[in-house]
Amino acid sequence: MQLYALCDQELLDLYNISLEEFVKIASTNDAKVIQYRNKTSDIAFIKQQLIQIRKLYDGFLIVNDKYELVEFCDGVHLGQEDLKEIDPDAAKAVKILRSVIKKDKLLGISTHNEKEVVEANGLDLNYIGLGAYRDTSTKKDISAVLGDKIENIASKSIHPVAVIGGVKLEDKFENISYKVIGSGLLG
Repeated sequence: MQLYALCDQELLDLYNISLEEFVKIASTNDAKVIQYRNKTSDIAFIKQQLIQIRKLYDGFLIVNDKYELVEFCDGVHLGQEDLKEIDPDAAKAVKILRSVIKKDKLLGISTHNEKEVVEANGLDLNYIGLGAYRDTSTKKDISAVLGDKIENIASKSIHPVAVIGGVKLEDKFENISYKVIGSGLLG
């Protein structure tokens, strides 16, 4: 199982940690993927952050939501609501996304239950995020904590699975490709 580091600008600001410090922490923990998430800044700032991460990090770099910035990274991750904003039909939304980000880039989406995982099996994706694993103070909109059910639900996926939501470095999972850790890396 590999580490997928979630670099959330809001958390960097909250913990007063620079982008450089986060990348160093992620690299020290052998992160194979860094996802940069920024829900509040303008596109120019997000682009600059991606460029800076790329200068510091040679693993996979994923941008959250901002698929128009895919040329500055290795792929895009979208949540269910963001996918629906593109098109209410997930298959159509993914087809639209693939026309923009092409096959040479990674595409992942968030899933929260078995129904969404099974639906994702029919989509042209590289991986899914699945969670929340446990309750977390950094996400207020968690509809359900999956806990011990997460591995059974993950087993329904044909795509590699990244477990998200309250995951800690010491957590161990069977048949899970990535554990996604954000604030847990910051102390």
